[in-house]
Amino acid sequence: MIVDFRYHVVTLVAVFLALGIGIIIGSALLGNDAIVQQQKEITDRLEAQLQEIRLENKAVQAKLNEMEVNRTIQQQFEKQVLPALITGKLEGKNIAIIETNNYGLRDELLGTLEMAGAQVTSITTILNGLNPGNQKDDIVADLGLKDGETNEVIEQLSRSMAEGIVTGQKQVVLNTLSQAGLIKSVGEYGMPLNAVIIVGGSPDKSLIATKVIDNVIINYFLKEGIAVFGVEESDVAYSYMKDYQKFNISTVDNIETAPGQLALVYAIAGKPGHYGVKTTAKRLLPTLEAPEVNKNE
Repeated sequence: MIVDFRYHVVTLVAVFLALGIGIIIGSALLGNDAIVQQQKEITDRLEAQLQEIRLENKAVQAKLNEMEVNRTIQQQFEKQVLPALITGKLEGKNIAIIETNNYGLRDELLGTLEMAGAQVTSITTILNGLNPGNQKDDIVADLGLKDGETNEVIEQLSRSMAEGIVTGQKQVVLNTLSQAGLIKSVGEYGMPLNAVIIVGGSPDKSLIATKVIDNVIINYFLKEGIAVFGVEESDVAYSYMKDYQKFNISTVDNIETAPGQLALVYAIAGKPGHYGVKTTAKRLLPTLEAPEVNKNE
């Protein structure tokens, strides 16, 4: 447990002040040297405790500094080893990425996929849980959707969006959602896909909409015969891993890390599983293959 040095200092200062007042009052009322001596002994003990806290704090800080150095070395090692393990693993594969909670896709993930030889054809980011709010009636009318409760409309939008990503024939839907501020999109739709990566997890319980967004999207792609991989970062407040695993798809719960990105590449390359650091993960990593060695070199 890390010692809160400032808290202890404030506490001890308050105690010293109280003792000082006690000495003054005691001396004035009783004039007893024994009381003054007792107060001095208490003060001396408190000073000794304060010195002990200072030493503990220095030891804790030194340990933290050591841990930070080790973490930096580990990260450097992972970044240097990663290319040797993934280069060419996803050569020729087209991959679409869908963010369902706008955490902000990390450049490292895109770099890893490209390093592995994959082409990220499109990135679609869902905003505000696809909730049309006061635009619902207009969106329903413009897209010819079946009117209903908000969740029913969101479910239809999720399915249409997924269909647009695959076929490229729902451009009107995608444009409407973009203009309404419900999605952001980058890339080209309608290209043949080998895999779809769903980036989930939620920072707020009220934003969880897996039943009408994630589940609908995953179900659509699986029916189209396209492999789906569910991922999230290790520090999300609310995990989607259990929901994703109900579809028997591979999952990675620490995608912001080099081990998580390595696990995702190998899962897409043909080693399915539930990887990461949370209780829903079965292993940290799949069985890795050593890089091929050219004996002629």
